[in-house]
Formats: sequence, C-alpha cells, structure tokens
Amino acid sequence: MSFVANPFVVVLDANVLFPFRVRDVLLTFAQEGLFRARFTDEIFDEWTRNLIKLKPGLEESVRQQDTIIRHEFEECFVTGYQPLIAGLSLPDEDDRHVLAAAIRCSAQVIVTENHKDFPVEVLEEYGVETLGADDMLANTFDLFPQRGARALRKVRERYRNPPMTSSEFLFDLTKCGLSKLSAAARAEIEYL
Repeated sequence: MSFVANPFVVVLDANVLFPFRVRDVLLTFAQEGLFRARFTDEIFDEWTRNLIKLKPGLEESVRQQDTIIRHEFEECFVTGYQPLIAGLSLPDEDDRHVLAAAIRCSAQVIVTENHKDFPVEVLEEYGVETLGADDMLANTFDLFPQRGARALRKVRERYRNPPMTSSEFLFDLTKCGLSKLSAAARAEIEYL
C-alpha cells in the first residue's frame, strides 16, 4: 500500500476551475490524496457565475456540477478567512479573499493562472506561492507517478463518449492546456 503521509495544501482559484478537463484532473488528484484542495464559497460563486455568463445554455448543468462538487468536497471549503481580507494588499482587491483563504488554511500554493495579481513579494510574507494548474499537476505527478497515473486513468475512464486510448487522452490533456502533465505522464502510459 502506498499513501501520502501529509499532502500539501493548495487553494484552487476560480480560473483553474473554469476549464472542465483541468477542473476534473485537479479534483481527481485531490480525491486521490495527492494534495489537499481548498476553496471558498466566493471562489465557487465566481466560477459558476462566469461559466454561466459565458455559456448560459449550460446553467442547469453548471448548477448540478456545483452541487455535486460542494457535496463531494464539503471538507475542502475554507471558512473564517473573511477577517483577514481587509489587512491584505494585492493589485486586484477582488483577489484578496483567495490569499486570505490560503493564509487561513496554511496553504503552500495558490493554483491560478493569474500570477500578476499575486506578487511574489506579498506572498512570500505568508509562505505562499502561485503555480499554474499545469505546473502544479506536473510537479505532483513527478512526486507521485504511480498514484498520479492511477488518478489519470480514473479521469480517462470516465470519458466514454467517445472513449479514449491512453495516447488519445494524453493528446487531449495537451490540447486542454496540460502539456507538462501530459509529458510527465507519458512515461507511465501503460498505467493510464
């Protein structure tokens, strides 16, 4: 049996939850215990609001996904971070809640594609850094290749219409912006 004794904590920003495949892989890695994902109601509200705004015809599906994720990941929601917000200074004040949540849950990483709004000199004070989803997932896969391969196999096997071979799945990950993860996973392709 293999397990991760004390997986690191990451806050997932709304922009990495937006792309379906990226969200699916991030949440599956979290379910498999490769890291401890954290988010807030505000982050989820931003995700659903922006996705519905872009694709109003999918509102019912988005709301269903939101409900399922909130149920399956109930313990991942950070609370009690709101008092920290006013004392934080970031280029975009609307991102302060993400940093406040990271501080509150002792996260080491904020997974975001919006690095410019989280300056290194501010985050260093709190022992936090930002990583994009692809970097985060590839780094995690490099640390835990067998468990990462099993997690990716679970993701691949959920896609049945059409089903994908391991090679097709890795190509799909690349198309979805996860090229570093795809490259790392290629070494374990027989387990995908």
